[in-house]
Amino acid sequence: MNAVDGSLPRERQQWILDRLRRDGRVVATDLAQAFRVSDDSIRRDLRDLAAQGLCRRVYGGALLAQPVAPLGERHHERAELKRALAGVAASLVGEKQILFIDAGSTNTALAHALPERRGLTVVTNAPDVAMAVLGRPGFDVLMLGGRLDPHIGGAIGSRTVRQAQDIRADLCFPGVCAIDAASGLWTVDAEETVFKQVIIEASGETVAIATPDKLVASATHHTASIGAITHLVVSADTSDAAMAAYRNAGVAVHR
Repeated sequence: MNAVDGSLPRERQQWILDRLRRDGRVVATDLAQAFRVSDDSIRRDLRDLAAQGLCRRVYGGALLAQPVAPLGERHHERAELKRALAGVAASLVGEKQILFIDAGSTNTALAHALPERRGLTVVTNAPDVAMAVLGRPGFDVLMLGGRLDPHIGGAIGSRTVRQAQDIRADLCFPGVCAIDAASGLWTVDAEETVFKQVIIEASGETVAIATPDKLVASATHHTASIGAITHLVVSADTSDAAMAAYRNAGVAVHR
């Protein structure tokens, strides 16, 4: 990588985007050396590109943003890990509770992992979640209506939000696009953001289930502060430093 001196932020960002399109990834320290600027300057560049949906931030750099795969495809990604995380999250559920369960492949795994004969009410915008508990002993299912988005795998929009506003729940499981110990929960889609905010506000406690990529990902819409997250379920190989950051923010971390 050849050094580039005196470039403006917009010029740097265009160069970074060109490199992302060529290589699929960039390393922050390499960029800082190439442009002879501080690491903070590069981080701001990457944040700006991520906010435009042009890249996805990861530890140490960024990846070229990829379209969100339809839910059916995401079910097969890290399926064993999602089942393990779902089992831990399901252990947080008590008897006779009302649960808001958002759309998402990890939350579908959660629905399959929920214990039977507990008198649970599952409120969801996701057909996959509803079908995972429908007919099993000890479940009542309330399906929220609205426009079904094939990528999200659930209903979103004003009708879905209005229906959710009329319900109060014990636990909420919002789908996680990205989460950060400092700023909280982030979401890719604007309409989906509103729905998540409503179910979080309507619930006594909120459980975020995060696969490793969600802990370093970036999304465009701020959904909830870290103070709104009660529990965080993460994989066994999550670093002690990352878990300490969430615990210091008041979140109960389950690994």
